[in-house]
Amino acid sequence: MKSTRKIIRIDEEKCDGCGLCVPSCAEGAIRLLDGKARLVAEKYCDGLGACLGECPRGALTVVDAEADPFDAEAAKELVRAGLGQGGESPSRHKTGEDRTLPCGCPSTLIQTFAPRTGCNEANIPVSRPGSGASALTHWPVQIRLVPPTAPFLRGADLLVAADCTPVAYPRFHDDLLRGKTVLLGCPKFDDAEAYVQKFAEIFRTAAIKSVTIVVMEVPCCQGLPVIVRKAMALAGKEIPIDVVIITSRGEKK
Repeated sequence: MKSTRKIIRIDEEKCDGCGLCVPSCAEGAIRLLDGKARLVAEKYCDGLGACLGECPRGALTVVDAEADPFDAEAAKELVRAGLGQGGESPSRHKTGEDRTLPCGCPSTLIQTFAPRTGCNEANIPVSRPGSGASALTHWPVQIRLVPPTAPFLRGADLLVAADCTPVAYPRFHDDLLRGKTVLLGCPKFDDAEAYVQKFAEIFRTAAIKSVTIVVMEVPCCQGLPVIVRKAMALAGKEIPIDVVIITSRGEKK
């Protein structure tokens, strides 16, 4: 039964089909159809508006309107299947669990990289700092592109890093990333409330074991630990948190 609630409305005259709004919707409620962004179905839209800031044309708004109720389980299933309305075919798979998100953009192809064998590890030089291979185990890494249902989040030790930290800290992979699942974002320029909702859903569903937060020493970076703690409280979870601060000279404090 329809009721009045907040829901996304898309102005087709303003929409130029750039698709930037699609990956920002964790529920997969928006797709590009016939060159325009369109709502797949009302039940998939939670009305939070995480997609608003991504539209360069101002084509998206949150309105109070008569709509079908939001169905969180249906939205999760949509993201899992990578399907849209009308029985479209599943997105292509790279492995049994890898899949594209609803937008079909290559940058959002969910990938989990196989761990190296003992022989592979033995052949990585360790005689000098920074000589080891990448410790990245998955893709994508941007917070807004990773759905809460991504398989690499399950039971993970999470590394939540401000965008600047991998550039500033030269041993990021060796000292911080190895053995962890990384999510990158900027607490100053990104949508903080959308991040709170995204992390809350991750904490509710992914059985995260620990969270390490890496930020720069600058004041604007200090919002990232606040976002994570707020999301944890919203999810009703208590997960061990460690905060690592990197100086502008690339040193750990």
